[in-house]
Amino acid sequence: MEVDLIIRGGRVIDPANNIDDILDVAVKDGKIAALGANLQVESTTSEYDASGLLVTPGLIDLHVHVYEYSTPLGVNPDTSCLARGVTTVVDAGSAGCGTFPGLRKYIAEKSKTRVLAFLHISAHGLAAFGCAAGKSTGGECDAIQHLDVQGCLDTVEQNRDLIVGIKIRLTANVADQGRNEHEAYRRALEVSEKTGLPLMTHHTISTVPLHSEDAKELSCPGSLKKGDIYTHSFHSFSSSIVDQATKKIDPGVWLAKKRGVIFDVGHGQGSFAWWVAESCAEQNFWPDVISTDLHSGNTMGPAYDLPIVMSKFYHIGMPILEVVKAVTATPAAAVGASDQIGSLSVGSCADITVLREKGVDLELEDTIGEVREVKKLLQPVAVWREGMTHTVTSPPEPFPNKAILADMMKYAHILANT
Repeated sequence: MEVDLIIRGGRVIDPANNIDDILDVAVKDGKIAALGANLQVESTTSEYDASGLLVTPGLIDLHVHVYEYSTPLGVNPDTSCLARGVTTVVDAGSAGCGTFPGLRKYIAEKSKTRVLAFLHISAHGLAAFGCAAGKSTGGECDAIQHLDVQGCLDTVEQNRDLIVGIKIRLTANVADQGRNEHEAYRRALEVSEKTGLPLMTHHTISTVPLHSEDAKELSCPGSLKKGDIYTHSFHSFSSSIVDQATKKIDPGVWLAKKRGVIFDVGHGQGSFAWWVAESCAEQNFWPDVISTDLHSGNTMGPAYDLPIVMSKFYHIGMPILEVVKAVTATPAAAVGASDQIGSLSVGSCADITVLREKGVDLELEDTIGEVREVKKLLQPVAVWREGMTHTVTSPPEPFPNKAILADMMKYAHILANT
């Protein structure tokens, strides 16, 4: 067998195929050619020694914002994601039906990273503003006429190769102080149903309840169906899945998880609290998907990159196989792409990430100014996208980024009193 690349002797973790073993991975023409112990090849263009390292399918970040230059949140997917071991990203609603052509032409078609997208229910997506309303531009759902169902339906049909879901932010101050929230949610659910695509919901400081005894009343995640995605699962503000007093998970959340709703991290700049994640871990509630919500406000902390967010869940006891599954097999299935990405199956895209499990003694911050001392850090050391190698970089050190800790605590105080 002649191959272009062989990765030798790493601990291969491929949850999609129930693999956790010391194996070699062979690549030919951008596809996985073979997987096995001590593979014999006639020739190879490149050989990589992965001894002592973890070899996984290329990491998938299900929640990022990469509409660079056209939205305040946008970051470059190649420098902020691919260079940190992430081969596929899904932009979470930066573009709506009125702005999606630019995301396609200038980001998805020009990036080395594979870029997919959730289409925002608002026609302009997040072009007007970033994290919340309150500036002169207002929130993306402040004007009900911008919630264009037919525009979304048309845009999805024209871009089925890139659009993998619908996105809405359920936060009162981006929806005319809550007056438009329920109608925006209803329209997003309608588009999701008519297109057959999952709905991703951001649900923080919202007038929409977590659950309702009245089946006709909209709730979140109560109104979500199997395959829909509840992001920002571990924030600590109102609409949190964990009761602040009892530290118990809302019963509607357990029902939604049983129903097949996907719970996503969406770490972000304000959506990951150590105490919430730890409370959930104590109740054996783990995220189905680990994602960053990476954007211009958190690449220097507190999110940094996907391996750092993975490390936070590894720290609180999530098994390494489940951590890897949450950034490979599960997000691939969530966007209907398991036949191409999210595994090391022979014939699938040769998207491969190599990680080092490094022993450390450092602190990592959450988004409300709390820190935890972690002992293990997952670090990307090599990455291939369709068999092509790319340079890996490192986030800023030392951790935590003390320059932003004070801002995080201020931000948490503001939101807690909103």
